[in-house]
Parts: sequence; structure tokens; C-alpha cells
Amino acid sequence: MAFINDKTKEVNLKVVYYGPPLCGKSTSLRYIYERVKENNRGELASLSTGHDRTLYFDFVPISLGKHKNYDIRLHLYTVPGEVAYQAARKIISKGVDGAVFLADSQLEKLEANLQSMMQFKEMVEESGEEFERLPVVFQYNKRDLPGAVKTDELRKLLNPRGLPDFETVAVKGQGVYEAFKAISKGVLKTLQGQ
Repeated sequence: MAFINDKTKEVNLKVVYYGPPLCGKSTSLRYIYERVKENNRGELASLSTGHDRTLYFDFVPISLGKHKNYDIRLHLYTVPGEVAYQAARKIISKGVDGAVFLADSQLEKLEANLQSMMQFKEMVEESGEEFERLPVVFQYNKRDLPGAVKTDELRKLLNPRGLPDFETVAVKGQGVYEAFKAISKGVLKTLQGQ
């Protein structure tokens, strides 16, 4: 839910990058951070291990300009994919305005993708939001790996509503910024409806 500060004329929106462990959430966020102009972004905060695994979250604020004389700020978060961090995922996902679901395209990760998607839906609904009304974009990541599951199969399993989706290779940045632009448009569209 957008946080509107009438005193400072700011609207703050939260977008969470969600998915199973090691699917490319942090890599995607870092790529976006590097692509956004320096004067339109805040500092990238990351709590991760030395092996590039997110312990709690990654976070970066991004300015999207103005809407009705208010500065629009998008707060991008990643959540840890590991089951042990479910409490952290719940806290970070509370009050979310939109989400990017990252699916790992490797065949052996199908079950982890499905489980992560179910957990995400449950968390959104537990927080009192309607999952069907939440702007969501899908990134089918690691498309460059041999034996990647066909995109149509991933769509059928994870995205039966036909929401915007993108084939990505986060380590190369392929498709990542396009997915970011799509979720930005999605959350702005809901803001305009308020």
C-alpha cells in the first residue's frame, strides 16, 4: 500500500523481488541500480554473505519523477529465498505495492519455483491484500543455461493469468531492465487509480 506523505509531497511505493533461493533476485536488483541515473537512486543496501546469498534483504530507493505534484519513490527490495527466512520474507513483503517474481528456468528448480509462488500468494493474502489485484511481473531467469524449461511451460505453471513476463539472464542484464520498467508502470497505474 502506497505511503503518501502530504508534508513532504512524496509517495513511496514498495516493490518486492520474490523467488526461490539463488534465482537471480539480488543480481537483478544490482543491475537495475547500475542502470538508473545516479541522481535518481539512493544507496544500495545489501545484507548478504560472501557467497552472494541474501541474508535478510537487498534494498534500493529509486525516484520515478512527479505525479500530481508529488515525488514518486519506488523502494525495491529482494527477499531471501531460503525457507529458514520465512519470517523475514513476511516482514519485507508487508504493504507491498507490486512484485517481480523470479523463476529459475532450470528443470530441477521447478518444484522450488512452485513452492515459492504458493508462499508468496499466501503472504500477500495473509497481509490482507488481494493477490489478483497486485501488479506482478515475471522474470524467467537463467534462460542461457542448457536444458532451461521452455518459457511456455513456465507460463502455464506459474503465470496462468498471463501477466507481463520476460525471459532474462540476470548476470548479463538481459531482460532485467524491461521487467523493472513493466512493474514500475504497473504500480504507477494503480496509483493513478487512487
